[in-house]
Amino acid sequence: MTESENRQQQAKVLRAVRKIHRTTAIFLFVFFLVVSLSGILLGWKKNSNQYLLPNTHKGTTANLDEWLPIDRLHQIALQTLKDSISNNLSPELERIDIRKQKGIVKFIFEQHHWGIQLDGATGDVLSIGKRRSDFVENVHDGSIVDKILGTKGYFKLFYTSIMGLALLTFVLTGFWLWVGPKRMRSNR
Repeated sequence: MTESENRQQQAKVLRAVRKIHRTTAIFLFVFFLVVSLSGILLGWKKNSNQYLLPNTHKGTTANLDEWLPIDRLHQIALQTLKDSISNNLSPELERIDIRKQKGIVKFIFEQHHWGIQLDGATGDVLSIGKRRSDFVENVHDGSIVDKILGTKGYFKLFYTSIMGLALLTFVLTGFWLWVGPKRMRSNR
């Protein structure tokens, strides 16, 4: 292969890589915008002055022997949900987050993202807060679509796979768009 043919081949590869990079960017622009903005919010959730995520409080003891039974704490959380937030909200739990070292239990509700923190030993309500970061996380990873469509995590799996492969494509094509012209100049 002559030097001219080699340069033409390198230019052809560079054009193809540029087209892949540009086409991927065009098709996934909105998704990357959503992922980047929601990622920024998630990065700042603990520094959002409790707007995105309530602070984790501290209970009276980390000794589990002194704690109330989880069932009793759950009853307190449900009563607090009804009395302090709304009687009309679903009591369905997403999870119970036990923070032994902090002496607290967090009850996080499924459909409305409210969280109630209780002292594990006394059952005192330490915090009632909207967990907006849970919604942002559902947007970030695509699971919001699964919740809307009832697709049991399939959309999230598809979405995260596509976004991961797209990011890998951007890294590889971006690297080549940076290296390719340097290679062509050095082969003159």
